[in-house]
Amino acid sequence: MEKGYTASITGIGSFLPKKVLTNDDLTKMLDTTDEWITKRTGIKERRIVENGVTASDLAIEASLRALDDANVLPSEVDLIVAATITPDCLVPSTACFLQDKIGASNAGAFDILAACAGFVYALSIAKSFVASGAMKTVLVVGTECLSKITDYTDRSTCILFGDGAGAVVVQRGNGRREIITTHLGSDGSQAELLMLPAGGSKLPTSHETIESRSHYIRLKGKELFKVAINNMVDVITKTVAENNMKIEDIDLIIPHQSNIRIIEAAMDRLKLPREKAYINIDRFGNTSSASIPIAIDEIDKGGMLNTGDSVLLVAFGGGLTWSSSIIKW
Repeated sequence: MEKGYTASITGIGSFLPKKVLTNDDLTKMLDTTDEWITKRTGIKERRIVENGVTASDLAIEASLRALDDANVLPSEVDLIVAATITPDCLVPSTACFLQDKIGASNAGAFDILAACAGFVYALSIAKSFVASGAMKTVLVVGTECLSKITDYTDRSTCILFGDGAGAVVVQRGNGRREIITTHLGSDGSQAELLMLPAGGSKLPTSHETIESRSHYIRLKGKELFKVAINNMVDVITKTVAENNMKIEDIDLIIPHQSNIRIIEAAMDRLKLPREKAYINIDRFGNTSSASIPIAIDEIDKGGMLNTGDSVLLVAFGGGLTWSSSIIKW
């Protein structure tokens, strides 16, 4: 087997539902205000799927756009890795549904669950397969229908989440958008800070779990806020140092769009101007594993980066999990 390849992102695509749920819409459902939501989260609106739409449905459009951008046919894909916490169902994987729906007849397919850090986790898998020579073309997708697991009677969580999908094609290096490094971390001892309690082997679906609304996301906001800032700063600092770079060498940080206050606090701790972090949470909310690839697509289509720019991806989410990557554009 040949070894020693670099891995590059050769295609990028995203897809967002048309339906918009604004803060004003939420004020009609909850005891809240646009000002309160905006101040606490930075979110003004988020996209929501229509009834019957699944995570794989969102992933179809994002994937086909990424494949078209890379000039790659679905039949040329060797592997599909889908990052999601809202799979179509537990078995089979969302990646398998996607494989069938786009006609990727020669691809293996599986899901990973690393919450908001999932896309970079999946990207690290793709990089490893391509760099080793084991595969030539890997489709990486982050796709979420978070509205399906959001409790719209809980104002502390329902203001945060939106739906969407983003995808990239990873192939052998072509001199552009090279994935220089990826870093992954976790701390399961703090799992209770962000979790969906029921539906697994610990709490199988029952009348009790339904009545207690245990099939919706639960988070401990204050505790998670502090941990998220500390971990984001730590993983960014380590990623830069381990690549013999200085923080000033990074041209753009693409953070997971969790909460504007977390992002701003992390940038302040790093002594970086806030405009060096790309922000779209105001328009899309927190889309978990889909947020970074959606942002990458916006940045690429908007021509916001120059060849040779250093881009740092960073995410933190339930697990607890965190991840980072440096891409040379």
